[in-house]
Amino acid sequence: MNETRTYRVEVWSRRGDALRDPRVQTAHQLGISSVVGCEIVRLFFLYGGLTGDELTRLAAELLADPVTEQFIIDSDVPHEFDHSLEVTLLPGVTDPAAENLIRAAHMLGVAALEQAATGERYLLRGDLSRRDLETLAGKVFSNPVIQRYEIDAQITAPFVPYKQGDGLVETIPVRHADDAHLKAISVERRLSLDLNEMRALQTYFSDEGRDPTDVELEMVAQTWSEHCVHKTFKALIDYTDADGNSTQIDGLLKTYIRAATEKVDREWVRSAFVDNAGIVKFDDRFDLAFKVETHNHPSALEPFGGSNTGVGGVVRDVMGVSARPIANTDVLCFGLPDTPPESLPEGVLHPRRIADGVIHGIEDYGNKMGIPTVSGAIIYHPGYTANPLVFCGCLGLLPHGSHPTNPQAGDLIIVIGGRTGRDGLRGATFSSMEMDQSTSEIAGSSVQIGHPIHEKQTLEVVLKARDEKLYHAITDCGAGGLSSAVGELGSKTGVKVQLTDVPLKYPGLRPWEIWLSEAQERMVFAVPPQNWDRLKAIADEQEIEAVCIGTFESDGRLNLQYGDQVVASMSMDFLHDGIPRRHLKAVWNQPTSSTPLASPPDPLSEKMRGGETHAISSPLLEFGAGAGSNLEIDPTESLLQLLAHPNIRSKEDVIRRYDHEVQGGTAIKPLTGAWNRGHSDASVIVPLGTVQAGEPVKGVAISAGVCPAYGEIDPYMMAWAAIDEAFRNAVAVGADPDQIAILDNFCWGNPLLPDRLGSLVRASQGCYDAAVAYNAPFI
Repeated sequence: MNETRTYRVEVWSRRGDALRDPRVQTAHQLGISSVVGCEIVRLFFLYGGLTGDELTRLAAELLADPVTEQFIIDSDVPHEFDHSLEVTLLPGVTDPAAENLIRAAHMLGVAALEQAATGERYLLRGDLSRRDLETLAGKVFSNPVIQRYEIDAQITAPFVPYKQGDGLVETIPVRHADDAHLKAISVERRLSLDLNEMRALQTYFSDEGRDPTDVELEMVAQTWSEHCVHKTFKALIDYTDADGNSTQIDGLLKTYIRAATEKVDREWVRSAFVDNAGIVKFDDRFDLAFKVETHNHPSALEPFGGSNTGVGGVVRDVMGVSARPIANTDVLCFGLPDTPPESLPEGVLHPRRIADGVIHGIEDYGNKMGIPTVSGAIIYHPGYTANPLVFCGCLGLLPHGSHPTNPQAGDLIIVIGGRTGRDGLRGATFSSMEMDQSTSEIAGSSVQIGHPIHEKQTLEVVLKARDEKLYHAITDCGAGGLSSAVGELGSKTGVKVQLTDVPLKYPGLRPWEIWLSEAQERMVFAVPPQNWDRLKAIADEQEIEAVCIGTFESDGRLNLQYGDQVVASMSMDFLHDGIPRRHLKAVWNQPTSSTPLASPPDPLSEKMRGGETHAISSPLLEFGAGAGSNLEIDPTESLLQLLAHPNIRSKEDVIRRYDHEVQGGTAIKPLTGAWNRGHSDASVIVPLGTVQAGEPVKGVAISAGVCPAYGEIDPYMMAWAAIDEAFRNAVAVGADPDQIAILDNFCWGNPLLPDRLGSLVRASQGCYDAAVAYNAPFI
């Protein structure tokens, strides 16, 4: 019997010094100019009872390209170098390449491979001090939020140590806590609940005659988070305008955003504000689903993982309304690329590194899933240096009437997709926090790495199950994981869940971690018992895991068990409707240094008729980003400076990294001009499978409007201008302005500050007026 142990495989290019890492230039920009060379070696850690022949076969067939690369097993790369840095992911962080490696090894018949991990080894040349090496390791070659490193030494395999789950459930004493203690509990556990919310929780459990478990406390925090319930947009607001007039606003969502949709009352809106994505009519056979969300905080800490899982999240949202994803969008806001490194606040990544990671993350997820990325924008401003904005969007197509939304008592709770890990804990509450210098220190577990191959497999299961009508309802595991997904699906019925039936990436997770983990690529169904075997068979065909973790009940309660232990039992009514409404103050004062803008655009001038094209237009609103350039007197030099400005120059280098042709439906491309080097006003998709012989060809236009510089002058006009821009861009490619739906997305300052909330009110008023003027619904 072969020894079960960890083997180390190193793979490097046969070109040697021809392969140099561009991060050498980054090191020079940090002032470490003594780095004169860097060669990359890929590391693989293989654990199992493998024979020598099996190891060699895996290395030769799976790990190294026989033409361009060479490998060595359990030995050192025979190269000259002065120092080495070895980097791997932290134990527990998703490693998609390693997971696919295990799967591929088993397909080759090497079943003895039990675990795998990947990493990099950087062979550096140059006279470098220990301080230089530590700076390079922590700021250039790794990200401590998700990675670990060793300097001039071999790193150990990042396997999660085996730890038997102890099933520990804490009871949190809240019934007799005073206000100071309640606030302390919220801060210490990162619940992001204010005092009134903590008091409501205290009252509920006092009536129950017991204190909450940690599972229940964390679940309430997730359900009541800004990310999940949009409590600022539902708050009662005392608003004072620039003229000193005071009014009370009965919720921004109700009074402005949703009110605009109700006012214009377009019959082709199928669903708005009630599901994972908005849905509008495409033609008599198909509907369109559209969703945009932000992934700002995670992208600030781990740019690749933040945008990667941001794309994965909106793709799952579209899957969560039973739709097939047909296009992705992205709007990105970064600090200036030439920002001096010494000017960065402590713990803030350089804008270039953030931009590179975010763009790579978007490329990685969309391209691997086979979804074209066709629309977006990139904006640079110093205000985005420490808090970049990452808007990810997805457009989907579904047969009309194919999305069921009514789970029934007796349905099984079925989870498919990736396994549950410790990654993504408190993702919903983390996304609701205000960023500061401590954020990166406390939120490492909230940042994840996506696995697009798993999501592609999961998508195929969803589409087959939809077409065979195997489920009564579906949603995705987003922020809050199973807590959010199962809790929302069962909000009108009740659920009973056995947490020990949830598949785990590794043992040792406690009940609250199993329930709250935001681990990616998971979907939840309400499945009639008679359909479970067929759904399981479809999942098996796609080699994706599917398990039953409980049932939908009729008692209106959420009941969780861990083995024989009851770890949570709560009223669904309290969980979803018990949150106290916030009562906030808002003040708007016109900035004294700003010049009032002109009147709003005239929507009548936009009423030029296009073809029979349905359009989705997505104005994306951000606050607090102006742009300006100091122009030289020489007009030629001034023009060259303007054309070189990152906000004006061509974005072709970014757009080309995204596959915008996959699925074969991109009729109008995101690049245009004589050499296809300029970005288009909008793109048009003719969805696969919608064209019928003898019928007019229809498409969907996707555009964006974003003008944050106006926000420094008047957020009302910013909203107008963003919607107007999105409209004009869509109409420019032939969209019918009478069939445009708009999707708003807000990134704002702290709404508990009256001036910040006042500007948000002002923008919401602009959204309402512009939407009504253009007769376009928000979805």
